[in-house]
Amino acid sequence: MPPEPAPTPARRAVSSLDHRLEAVTGHAIDTLWAYRDRGVLDEPHAHLVDRHRELAKTQTGVTFYLRLLNRLSSGEFDVDDALFTRIDRTVKQLQEATDAREAAARKVLAALEPIEAAAAASVLDTKQLSTDDQAALLAIAGGAKLYEHLLTGRMSVTAASGTRIPHVKLQRLEDAGLVVRDTDHPVHAGQTVSLTDAGRAALSAARRTPTTQAPTLPARPGTSPPTPAQRR
Repeated sequence: MPPEPAPTPARRAVSSLDHRLEAVTGHAIDTLWAYRDRGVLDEPHAHLVDRHRELAKTQTGVTFYLRLLNRLSSGEFDVDDALFTRIDRTVKQLQEATDAREAAARKVLAALEPIEAAAAASVLDTKQLSTDDQAALLAIAGGAKLYEHLLTGRMSVTAASGTRIPHVKLQRLEDAGLVVRDTDHPVHAGQTVSLTDAGRAALSAARRTPTTQAPTLPARPGTSPPTPAQRR
């Protein structure tokens, strides 16, 4: 009987909690891992990603022993005492790997739930996120800065796309915890405005929400809106 194959490096294992991490942060798992490697995450998110990596590693172990058990029971090997011994050993190893995965999942949840609670407390309800709010968040996501006019003192946000966002709109989004300004720079020089994790999650949720009403097209000046044809 050939020896048991050793685990080989594979793609990142997918866990049952991936979708929750992506929903609360607004980033794909691979992006979060890359941010962790670059050291750009704050302490709670860095801790969360570290725990998630441990979970992915344990998931890889579970997958390996499941495949090994499937191979042992596939009929490829002679049915003898040696096979039964290997099956028993693999079942025990699978149980240990499963226990390790469950323990790792609990650690992920312990790090994830406070972040989810903070995001839920600060994110506007999707129904309250107007079309203008969505457009403003989308523009800010592409890069934006808050400027103060030296002569008039008026402040507004200018996005990289050229979109201008009123200061009152910025204040509303900022109060809701959806955007944040880089206050280390003076306003007249331009303060970078970016989405928070809550802002990315709110924008992602709003864009996934299907519209239930067709948009109303404005009538041209001097014309009356069309009336529905009467049924005969």
